[in-house]
Amino acid sequence: MSGSIRLDRLLANLGYGSRSEVQELARRGGVLLDGVTTTDASKRISLTPDMSQRLSVDEEPLDPLPGLVLMLHKPLGMTCSHKEAGPLVYDVFPPRWRRREPALSTVGRLDKESSGLLLLTDDGALLHKIISPKQHIAKHYVATLARPLRGDEGALFAAGTLMLEGETRPLAPAALEVLSPLSARVSVTEGRYHQVRRMFAAVGNHVEALHRERVGGLSLPNDLSAGEYRPLTPADIAAIFS
Repeated sequence: MSGSIRLDRLLANLGYGSRSEVQELARRGGVLLDGVTTTDASKRISLTPDMSQRLSVDEEPLDPLPGLVLMLHKPLGMTCSHKEAGPLVYDVFPPRWRRREPALSTVGRLDKESSGLLLLTDDGALLHKIISPKQHIAKHYVATLARPLRGDEGALFAAGTLMLEGETRPLAPAALEVLSPLSARVSVTEGRYHQVRRMFAAVGNHVEALHRERVGGLSLPNDLSAGEYRPLTPADIAAIFS
């Protein structure tokens, strides 16, 4: 994000409040720009990549500008939704982030009982590029199974002929790596509803636990615990497509 913008509009777009609330926040001395208290929230300011160092709100660095891309280690029990009941993945972020404009959205979904790498962004073009079937970006999961593998699942998944219940188009070829009799790593390039769980159901098994460890060339870091998140760097984003 570059150019200039009214200060009250910038802070309102980042969820700090309505424009009138932001103006009041500035009047009471809660906004510092380049080390100077800024009481006039109607002034235009130049946007630079170091805004979090230049601008503070109530003595805290400014939230990331639009163009935000995050990786979250999604915990079990959270839903990828803005509206459903129960714990939501958005609950791990500051409450004002729900009011950001453009909105922060998940890049695809992980179901409530799945964990692992979840991407979120307010960049709609990037979101659609990542999930586009034309990109063939592989998503890598570790599945823990209720019954031992039969031995033919890898060939069936790779054939490109496996049909899921209720569908009329076969799945694209997927890769399976056996980790143990009751666990496997699965890589898929599609994003059909509950795809990995339904793939194993189609071969007579049941997924007890599902964890996404990688999207494209971007892996979930070992030091990112469940419920923690961090912004992606340009190199991280490039790795998704590598």
